[in-house]
Amino acid sequence: MNFIKRAWQNVIFKKGRSLLLIIVMTVIMIFIMAGLLIRNAAVTTVNTTKQQVGATVSLTANREQAFSKMRKSTSTSTDKTTKPTLSMPSVSLASAKKIAKLQAVANYNVSVTTSVNASSIDAITTSSSSNSTMMGGGGPGSEATSSTSTGDLQVTGVLNMSTLTDFKNSTNKITKGRTLNSSDVGTKNVVIESELAKQNSLSVGDTVKVKATTTGKTAYTLKVVGIYKASSTSSTSMGPQQSDPSNTIYTSYTLANQFKGQTGKVDSATYTLSDPTKKTSFLKSAKKLVNTKKFSLTTDDSTYQALKQSMTKMASFANKIVWLVAIAGTIILALIIILMVRERRYEMGVLLSLGEGRAKIIGQLLVEMLMLLVVSLALAGIGGRFAGNALSKQVLSSVNSSQTTTSTSTTSQAGGPGGGGQAPSGQQGGKQTGGQMQQAGQTTANKAVKSSDLKLKISAVTLLQLGAFGFTIIAFAVLLASANILRLEPRKILIG
Repeated sequence: MNFIKRAWQNVIFKKGRSLLLIIVMTVIMIFIMAGLLIRNAAVTTVNTTKQQVGATVSLTANREQAFSKMRKSTSTSTDKTTKPTLSMPSVSLASAKKIAKLQAVANYNVSVTTSVNASSIDAITTSSSSNSTMMGGGGPGSEATSSTSTGDLQVTGVLNMSTLTDFKNSTNKITKGRTLNSSDVGTKNVVIESELAKQNSLSVGDTVKVKATTTGKTAYTLKVVGIYKASSTSSTSMGPQQSDPSNTIYTSYTLANQFKGQTGKVDSATYTLSDPTKKTSFLKSAKKLVNTKKFSLTTDDSTYQALKQSMTKMASFANKIVWLVAIAGTIILALIIILMVRERRYEMGVLLSLGEGRAKIIGQLLVEMLMLLVVSLALAGIGGRFAGNALSKQVLSSVNSSQTTTSTSTTSQAGGPGGGGQAPSGQQGGKQTGGQMQQAGQTTANKAVKSSDLKLKISAVTLLQLGAFGFTIIAFAVLLASANILRLEPRKILIG
């Protein structure tokens, strides 16, 4: 009779002991399985969603250089009565397209911001004294003069609306029709806000007339192809009327350029990278294509970093679970096997007296445990996923809560007096404070990694990892208990 056959008979005949060991090993394997699932899901989440959350790089005018140039011209000017003016260079559309061809770019957008006067519709104006809205602005038949530098409607000209932050984060939502895309370049299609549409009884397919503030003579007939709902907290900064987000309309950048009386230029360009980790190499290549003295390239990978931070904490917690349970499991199983060896001293003494080697007796214990491990692995494969889901929800909720509190605190400090303000809604060239970008990134990251979206999948690799942990635990436990076997003396056992 060989030791493998003896191991099988012991497992079958000692049903109570075998059941107890299966229960203990199953509990250990379930916790290890939960830890492995959470850790693997955290890593997978970062890898699969980094293209979705991405990283953005904005090409805008170098404000510091522009201010420096303005101060220099002021100091050298002999006319002290003339107020200095800030001249911001426009981004060349050709340069923006060259950068867009770089390998790391997944998609890009350009932005041109200007204003127009409403001609056939009424804009929504806001009373600064009572915070109540009222009808006003250039209504039907109103004539805009050439001296008007700021119109009653803000125009944001883009290449693709779906890549704008407000629409990606669902701050603004399309309620009717569609967004603008590259097919709208060269057209007079427009997307307007729902309140502006309600006030003027407009729907998708209707037309509106506006006049550019640069001349005030030429009327442009625009076709409404979409209506969006703006967040109540959205705001712009182009005068009392533009303070209401309902006055922001979206057009193609080519049409916005017509309003501004320019061609081949944009205010800013924003590039979404296919992989946030390629940010450094992209910046190096992009800087070779632009004049860095006039223009600046700024990056925003706050969403990716927030996601990565959340998942790193999840993975770290999962690793702690795995190792703590593995160590505790080794100790528990070792104690059980030691007690089992003491109980079976007579049986082992007989085997040793019959010439059975100590190595085979230790091998018999190892085989017995491995047989029980197979059953435990099957049970852990069923229960581990449920335990992992319950555990991941609690941990992810705690991680997101702590990070949201931290980012809110940072934003409060950065957004207070002197902390800077947020860019106008829809403007790609706007500049946010670090705290605002961190909070926005954390909000997007939280949406990307909701506990329901942290999918725990049991794969062959996970089962192999679990099996490896189980075998290692059993091997260490048997080795710790084998000291008693090596000290056994058959004569003393049988005489006693």
